[in-house]
This record gives sequence, C-alpha cells and structure tokens, in this order.
Amino acid sequence: MTAALLIDFGSTYTKLRAVDLDRPALLAAGQGPSTVTTDVTIGMKAALADLEHKLGKLPVFKYRLASSSAAGGLKMVTIGLVRELTAEAARQAALGAGAKLVGAFAYRLTPADEKHVVSLAPDIILLAGGTDGGNVDVIRHNAQRLAGLGLDCPVVLAGNRDVGEEIAGLLGARGKIVHLAENVMPNFGELNIDPARAAIRRVFIDRIVHAKGIDRAASSFDAVLMPTPAAVMEGARLLADGIGNRKGLGDLLVVDIGGATTDVHSVAHGNPVREGVIQHGLPEPRVKRTVEGDLGMRHNAATIVAAIGHTRIAQRSGVSDATIERILAAFTADVERLPESPEEIAFDEALAWAAVRIAVERHSGTAKTVQTAQGPVVVQIGKDLTALGTVIGTGGPLAHGATPATVLEAARADPAQPLSLRPAAPRLLVDGDYMLYAAGLLAAVEPDAALALALGSLRPVGTKRSHEQTYQAS
Repeated sequence: MTAALLIDFGSTYTKLRAVDLDRPALLAAGQGPSTVTTDVTIGMKAALADLEHKLGKLPVFKYRLASSSAAGGLKMVTIGLVRELTAEAARQAALGAGAKLVGAFAYRLTPADEKHVVSLAPDIILLAGGTDGGNVDVIRHNAQRLAGLGLDCPVVLAGNRDVGEEIAGLLGARGKIVHLAENVMPNFGELNIDPARAAIRRVFIDRIVHAKGIDRAASSFDAVLMPTPAAVMEGARLLADGIGNRKGLGDLLVVDIGGATTDVHSVAHGNPVREGVIQHGLPEPRVKRTVEGDLGMRHNAATIVAAIGHTRIAQRSGVSDATIERILAAFTADVERLPESPEEIAFDEALAWAAVRIAVERHSGTAKTVQTAQGPVVVQIGKDLTALGTVIGTGGPLAHGATPATVLEAARADPAQPLSLRPAAPRLLVDGDYMLYAAGLLAAVEPDAALALALGSLRPVGTKRSHEQTYQAS
C-alpha cells in the first residue's frame, strides 16, 4: 500500500486524513485540538494518536502534506490605484491565494490610511497600481509611504512593470522583504492574478508557517504547501476540470461553512447566459473565492441572525425568541460548542441555511436594467451562475449536520429575488469525508488519486455512504 497523510492545521482542530493512493480510498480520519498558541506539537501528537487508534498502526507515508488556517489565517492588506480596477484585481488575488483580507485601500495612501494599515497588523501586503505603461505616480507614492511604516511584514509587488524594480529597490533599502510578481492588471480590464497568488503562497510557506509556530511540528510532516482555503480551491478546480482523460464535474460552486467564516468558491466563467445582457466591470476570475467574515457559525452567530432576520430564523427553526437568545448567548460564550438539544440542533440548521443563502447571494452576480440613450439595457455585475451544474457543501454543519439537503437548498436561486444570479437547478452534493482540502494538497503530486479521492467523498444530499462508495463524474 502507498499511503499519504494530509494535514489541516485549523483554527480549532488539527485534522488528519490518511489515504491509500493505490485504490485510492480514505483509510481513516483523526483530529486533535489546534494548540498553535501554545505548542503546535501537542495537538499534532493528539491527532496522530487518534489516527493510530483507528488504524491500529500508522503506515509508512510516502507523502505528509499540510495546509493551515490556524491562528486566524494569513492576514493581508491590499493597496491599488482605482478601487474598481487594480485595487479590485489585488483583492481577487489575495482571496484566491487563501488569504484573510483585513483591509483594502485605493488611490494615494493618506496619513489616516497609514495609521489604519499599521493597526491592522498584516502578515503580508499586496501592493498594486497602474497598468503596464500607465500611471506610476500613485504606486510610487504608496511605496514611499509604506517604506516609512514600522511594519515587519513582506510586500508582494504586483503593479506597473515600468517601476517594479525601482520600487522593489526603494522598499528593500528600507529593510522590507519584497517579492516581485507580474502586474495583476497588465492591461485595462485584463486580470492576471495567478502570479500574485503564487507569490503570496510562497510568502505563506517561507514566513507565516514559522510565525504561527507550525514548523515546531516539522518532524511530523514534509511540507506546508498552502493556506487551507487555497487547498480547498485547488480541490474544487480539480473536481471541475478533471485530469487527463478523466472528466470532472464541470462548472461548480463550493460552500464551506466554518465557525469564523463562510467561504464560497466557484469554478465557472460566469459570462452572461441571457442574450442581450451586457457585462459590467472587471471580468471575473474563473476560479473565484469570497470570504464572508460576518457569517461564521459561532464567532458571528448573532450577526447571521441579524442579517437574515430574527423572524425567519424563528420560523425556520420553530424555536421561540427567548430560546434563540439563550442559544445565541451559549454559542457566543463557547465558540467550540456543538448543538445538543433538539432546539439547538434546529437553530443550528437555520443558522447554516442562512449563512449559505447570504454567502452564495454575495458571491453570485446580479442583473439590473439601466436606461441608456438607446433604451433600456440589462447589465450584469459579477458572475452569472444560473446555469451552473453542481453545488458542493463542505464543513462540519454540512458533512455532519442532520439536514444538509435543506441547508444546501439555500444556494439555489429564489424566484422572489429575480435579480440574483444564483444557480437555478444544480445538483446538490456533500463532501462527506472532508476531502477537498486533501485533494487540493495531493493535486500537484498525485493528481489521479486526488481526483478519485475527491469524487469518492461526494454524496448526494440525503443519502448515507460508506468509504468504499464513490461518486462518478458524468
């Protein structure tokens, strides 16, 4: 047997997946508490002990690959020229790299902006601005301001190539570590975010893993390859596109519900489906991620209730207002709490449903009619996902919840919201073994096995499955 160990250093738990690459199949899953703030090796040893208990004996692993979202993930600040153009391109690059975007700035940095950047204490800064051959003044100004800030974090420089080396030299002379990447927008309206994404991931591996203390457990793994959200995104890309002669599932959307955020990944161009509709704004990246930091199932439970409406949560869960307030207080006091009573389970389902509905609505595009000199025109902003074929749910509330079908139904289009371009009639699947991150880690070294494992973890909502059951691409 050729085995691999896939590790996710999460904010709450260190999760392990041991897989047989020959069959391919999941052998066992293990987990332990994430002890990054104290000693990461404690949680890692506990997770390995849990895995060994289930397997009887740990196999010799050909690969031991890890991802991490521990200690809040990779905090990033982006700075661009025009908010709707280079600043937006920088934002997309940051999110696609698996970063947690804590601040986005445009135009010339002001003294107030500088104070704000320092207060955010970013792990990394992405500096962009100007198309190649275009404006150089703003990115020069912003680089000069950054050079004077007392921040000990690397800078990924992905702006106008005409001044790239000049600005890298300026920042380097002031003690900043600079990673030079291709412009995120080399030409007007043209996205080029993959080189910046790659540079951000390199910084994550080189510096952030050490800063978070994860390298203390280096004897237990071969490499930390990327942030966990980036691994999930790579798993989603693999599922959509397939590998070699084995087809994938086609255009899809992944909803990942967590305790702190709800992430949505789509692999689809999202071009207008209806004839006569005009795309407005920047072209959307085919592989796109959005992070909803106010939709965490525990850290932001009260925010979810406020966003969807107290009445709708009460109606959906059948729980009284007083009980809702009591459960919210309990969840807020203990963010690791799992629902126990029937009322808590019903409330948790309603919370997950609301998180999916709001997150997918924000991720999807919108259509609206605008009046022009030639008459009314329908304009699309963002991705049209109405024809998308598959929605996949991952994360605890979907993999282990009692009603994943009704939760994932919230991703579908609602006739009451005709301007939202959410998926109209997708099939709904659940990542039952939490394998998307593992497939993303394996994709670079064992792509065929990675695809088989990811497909094998999928099941239609409302069905039970064994580890031997697989879901074939159609």
